[in-house]
Amino acid sequence: MQQLRMVLPKGRIYARVVQLLDEAGIRIDVDDRAYRPIVNDPEMSVKIMKPQNIPQLLEMGSHDIGFTGQDWIAETGSKVEVLMDLGFDPVRIVAAAPAETDPNDLKKRRIVVASEYQELARQFLEKQGYDFMLLRTYGATEVFPPDDADMIVDNTATGRTLAEQRLNILEEVMRSSTCLVANPTALQDPWKAAKIARIQMLFRAILDARGKVMLEMNVGADLLDRVIAALPAMRSPTVAPLFGEKGYAVKVAVSRDQAVQLIPRLKEMGAGDILEYDFKKVVI
Repeated sequence: MQQLRMVLPKGRIYARVVQLLDEAGIRIDVDDRAYRPIVNDPEMSVKIMKPQNIPQLLEMGSHDIGFTGQDWIAETGSKVEVLMDLGFDPVRIVAAAPAETDPNDLKKRRIVVASEYQELARQFLEKQGYDFMLLRTYGATEVFPPDDADMIVDNTATGRTLAEQRLNILEEVMRSSTCLVANPTALQDPWKAAKIARIQMLFRAILDARGKVMLEMNVGADLLDRVIAALPAMRSPTVAPLFGEKGYAVKVAVSRDQAVQLIPRLKEMGAGDILEYDFKKVVI
């Protein structure tokens, strides 16, 4: 039996990825210390690895698809195919220095820069014209300044940790979020390509559904045209006559943000019995 070999990211992005897989019908059962979880699809095998290693493992061909951040793809320079940006766990890769540091002074002397991102940091520092020595870190990069480093290149989601360590952001190096990534050779295999395409379709349907809701309401016949004109729709609203010719039932898919504004407005226009509910998947 052919199998699609998938590699999942260990760490903070793991939970979101497993939730997405579960919603797509791919259920992962794993012990806290296991690296080879059980998957309910016999056509798949799964392994858990650190996201830093996943781009190179995919390039090597030991796995067909996996999940990792754009930052680690850029850091490793791996030749992989980015299939989808899932948008999970967005971060910025930034250069930061102690708040009391004069940024101009950093280019007047040789500085120590601490970072897990050796290549991204090197490229940034060389482009900016710094004289530097790179110090590789293995987590907790933000605690190195001021005693052990003059600057760091690190990821941040909110900037709160940097602020707590009294570090100011000097420059943004890049932005990153979790991606679905493939080995290019796997995409040339018809069976694997078809399997991957089905997974992508389900992921896209799930992610689209998360941003939308269904609104359902009852509308009097005299108000129908006015209410319909106020409704944004993926296609056209669904309109059905109510029993006894007392008006119409109207259903429409809208973005979650639109619903917040629409519901009070629809109520003011005379729509009644307004319901809002979530989608599981949206396939257009």
